[in-house]
Amino acid sequence: MAKSLIIVESPAKARTISKYLGRGYQVLASVGHVKDLPKNKLGIDVENNFKPQYVVIRGKSKTLAEIKAQAKKADKVFLAPDPDREGEAIAWHIAEELNGQSDKVYRVLFNEITESAIKRALESPGTIDMNKVNAQQARRVLDRIVGYMLSPLLWKKVRRGLSAGRVQSVAVRIICEREAERDAFETVEYWTITANLQGQNPPMFQARLQEFQGTSIEIHTQEEADRALQAIQQSSFSVSAVEKTEKHRNPQPPFITSRLQQEASRKLRFTAKKTMMLAQRLYEGIEIGKEGPVGLITYMRTDSTRISNEAQAEAADVIRTRFGDQYLPAKPNVYKTVKAAQEAHEAIRPTSAQRDPEAVKQFLENDLYKLYKLIWNRLLASQMTKGLDEATKVDIKAGEYLFRATGTVEKFDGFRRVYVEGIDTTESGHDTSGRQVATDDEEGKRLPELSVGESLTMVEGEELGILPKQHFTQPPPRYNEALLIRELEDKGIGRPSTYAAIISTIQDRQYVEKDENRFKPTELGLTVNDRLVTYFPRIFDVAFTARMESELDDIEAGEKNWVTTVSEFYIPFAKDLGNAEVNMEDLKGKEEPTDIVCDKCGQNMVIKWGRHGHFLACPGYPTCKNTKPFTKDESGAITIVEKPVETTGEVCEKCGNPMLVKQGRFGGFLACSNYPDCKTTKPLSLGVKCAAEGCSGDLVQRRTKKGRVFYSCSQYPKCSFAIWSKPVNRACPQCQTPFLIEKFSKQGGKSIQCHQESCDYQEAG
Repeated sequence: MAKSLIIVESPAKARTISKYLGRGYQVLASVGHVKDLPKNKLGIDVENNFKPQYVVIRGKSKTLAEIKAQAKKADKVFLAPDPDREGEAIAWHIAEELNGQSDKVYRVLFNEITESAIKRALESPGTIDMNKVNAQQARRVLDRIVGYMLSPLLWKKVRRGLSAGRVQSVAVRIICEREAERDAFETVEYWTITANLQGQNPPMFQARLQEFQGTSIEIHTQEEADRALQAIQQSSFSVSAVEKTEKHRNPQPPFITSRLQQEASRKLRFTAKKTMMLAQRLYEGIEIGKEGPVGLITYMRTDSTRISNEAQAEAADVIRTRFGDQYLPAKPNVYKTVKAAQEAHEAIRPTSAQRDPEAVKQFLENDLYKLYKLIWNRLLASQMTKGLDEATKVDIKAGEYLFRATGTVEKFDGFRRVYVEGIDTTESGHDTSGRQVATDDEEGKRLPELSVGESLTMVEGEELGILPKQHFTQPPPRYNEALLIRELEDKGIGRPSTYAAIISTIQDRQYVEKDENRFKPTELGLTVNDRLVTYFPRIFDVAFTARMESELDDIEAGEKNWVTTVSEFYIPFAKDLGNAEVNMEDLKGKEEPTDIVCDKCGQNMVIKWGRHGHFLACPGYPTCKNTKPFTKDESGAITIVEKPVETTGEVCEKCGNPMLVKQGRFGGFLACSNYPDCKTTKPLSLGVKCAAEGCSGDLVQRRTKKGRVFYSCSQYPKCSFAIWSKPVNRACPQCQTPFLIEKFSKQGGKSIQCHQESCDYQEAG
């Protein structure tokens, strides 16, 4: 009996589906794309309607040959890569390779990896959506044109090895512009005055000065604060108005990709990359005891807030059983979806609301459990009733001054019984001018029962009474991952599936770095951004990039031709590129003289540009190789930055002097402090003990002759233990081997695994 062949992207998904379907089906994994543009050339025929020249990806020939061989034996072939543009393109490339068997090739979409959903999809297969393929093809061609044509320009003018990206460079621009706002921000002093008051009923409460003679008051100096304070202290306090209003708090819709990334960043401190890697595993299937492999969530790349009627009914059953009918709205909550959303998809939700996070916790790694619980809670909350609060605003007269106190009392928790959305306190704590504003916590304070005309007394004591407080306006905050994703989403830059890749890429290219978990542009990022914005003002404009995303959506909807879109982009881009080739300043050969004297040869040092930005160098190179890092203030004055000396407890084996930690082109190493008289060096220990039996050595980082990093015993050649993967100084909780190792894959990203082949322990990285 001939089998049906199903082709998916992921081996993990293939294993899950195989166990659901049994002997009548064979499931193979393509492990991502099988064909792409060539690496060593543009691969696009610009003169022939931008025709892409696809080739089989290196290392995928064997995979493709296996797919073709098994397809010949099968009675039906179901192409089931992920249900998005990338997945559609993968299905199209595989179908092209199977063109002689087109009459038995079908496209199926698995929006969730459950037995019922898979069998339902196989019962009604479709065909490849060429509009989706063309949208993906247009994006790939646009990105290749920008990257392949711009990168050589940056190599020539700025630094070898640089690259540019159509969307990533716009993200860098947003971060650079926020940094410019911060640099230009002028701090302004202001004061607040808070009174600690007591009415006829407890508790004590605070009110803040708002108005003077009926006009909003701003206090900028201590003198102004002292004058107001003196007048207020001579006045009596009384309630002039009490206003109570009921406020309904609406639940948030179930997760779309960008909202999941933002909430996981705020609540769980996960990077976008980590969130998507964990979500991929939850989607593809987790071993759940006797159930076997189960896909716990629906597809994680979506911008639709829709959920199915079945999912709504199941969530309602859970809510009714756990919390009662008062937590269920009269009819299910339905949420609006953005215009460009793919309505065929659902929101990110549990495949079964009945599968409680606590019930599956024992089968999940801690991070997987946290993310699943976040998704499960959000779904339930989205289908619950509104919360109800009573908000009270009290105005208090003190002579010609007016104070105001606000408070909120929760009357019914509603959806908040399950879920409250995370808040970025740094962003919410200041208004657009940088002044401190009341946060939800301040507004949530309970006020006593007060009535109009009631006299109030000031509560005296340490940190009580009337308190003037000095403040200074704060610049707008740098973006963290959650805020950057929201900014990209609000401006229409990229799409949900691209945010994690954008954030990883701009860091990997060293255009931005994290400072206290917030993005700060590097000198390299500022330099490259300045040149790209100057010479390519249209291509790297935020609004233009957003419009390009909209046009890609139009291609997917069948409303626009992909070749026309690429052509409209390419013509002005090629013109700007020609101008930049001629007029962009060449930083690589530029030297700026200074009056800083070289402490080794006495010549005046010059400012040069290198791989890590500007630095001071001796003009006598290569005779004198002295270099120094520096900073420059607003007046242009240069200050040399002294490198901190990191000492160790080790001494040189040859001369007895202390060994110091130094940084070289391949990272840290130990070097004798008596250099250059003594040139002894040795690798830096990783603090991980060698796993060889009976060996007391440590693992150190080394490099092969071709520059590839590996890790071996410090007692080599006495001990020859070596591994390619980076060790992690933590014992395996499963087999107790002394250390774990880091592993990377394109599908799963970073993970931590046991280095013993006989042990299958693995966790998210």
